[in-house]
Amino acid sequence: MSYETAIQQWRSGVRRLEAAPPAERRVLDRVVDAIVDELRRRMGGTFTADELSDLYDRGTSWCLDIAVSVAPEDPRAWEADTVADAAFARYLREATDYAGGRRLY
Repeated sequence: MSYETAIQQWRSGVRRLEAAPPAERRVLDRVVDAIVDELRRRMGGTFTADELSDLYDRGTSWCLDIAVSVAPEDPRAWEADTVADAAFARYLREATDYAGGRRLY
């Protein structure tokens, strides 16, 4: 998957997260935070937007495992198109070639 395709999906996840009702948003944010922690562990401190896109392309089923462990009683928090995509969007900010809301070339 190209970065251009992935970023569109990630931004959609952020929009879904932001549109969630406040009570639901709290649990979704906890799941997103946990996925970001795992992304940090998997990617390390130095990575590019393309490397993050490659990880995303390899699959996000591990994100469901994290979501279920963080919010076992809340199936809404297991929706990868919200929590995984929002987490990838959030972690993208730490890419070495990303700044000011855009990828640097």
